[in-house]
Amino acid sequence: MKPARFSPATAFLVAIVLAWLEIAPAQAQEWAKARLNNSPRHAEWVEMKSGDRTIKAFVVYPERKDKGPVVLVIHEIFGLTDWVRGLCDQLAENGVIAITPDLLSGQTFADADGARKAISALPESQIKAELDATSDYALKIPAGNGTLAVCGFCWGGGWAFQYANMNSKLKAAYSFYGTAPDEQAKVANIPCPVYGFYAGNDERVNVTIPIAQDLMKRAGKKYEPVVYGGAGHGFMREGEKPDANEENRHARDEAWARWKTLLKQLP
Repeated sequence: MKPARFSPATAFLVAIVLAWLEIAPAQAQEWAKARLNNSPRHAEWVEMKSGDRTIKAFVVYPERKDKGPVVLVIHEIFGLTDWVRGLCDQLAENGVIAITPDLLSGQTFADADGARKAISALPESQIKAELDATSDYALKIPAGNGTLAVCGFCWGGGWAFQYANMNSKLKAAYSFYGTAPDEQAKVANIPCPVYGFYAGNDERVNVTIPIAQDLMKRAGKKYEPVVYGGAGHGFMREGEKPDANEENRHARDEAWARWKTLLKQLP
């Protein structure tokens, strides 16, 4: 079979479409980039060592006259996207220092699926080590007051709950639509309250909530899950998009209202 031949005009159009497909993922979060570009708050990239690896992290500082708590942000399975960095800016807007490590530091990907596969392949020991390195860095930030909390979204939401059992220095954990622990040993060492934010249309994740509630109760730990009816998985990101549906937008607003109150309770 002979290969298809295009006229010069058709070939040009094909090239344009292919180029658009390549840059579309980057354009998908232009609305998040706009927030970062217009933010009055100081943000910077930093580097830190984790064993033999050098990892990058993005830090945003609040505008306040005194020292503040630090929130460690664990990104989604799609990696450290513009939305995650914009979320850090929103945290800083609410008075806390936000730091998010790039757990895929040193790697590049053509699309979101490539990042998803790479994150799924990360060893648990490496993830923990890099979260530990970020936590150590966060607690030494001069503008910090020594209080450290953790939050995470999607894959990172599951890790926020999991990491709460690994770091005795945490004062709070905020898990957004991430799967919850299913074994007593995975909650036994949690030193702080865990606050869950879940979507009504996300049964894959929500079936893990009752099990975690029982485990946390038996361990004498505080776990407060809230399910936002009508919302879909990822509503904190999806609800921020310019074309967000009403359910996701409402869930995001409600979750932020709750989260702001909880952030003010950090010592």
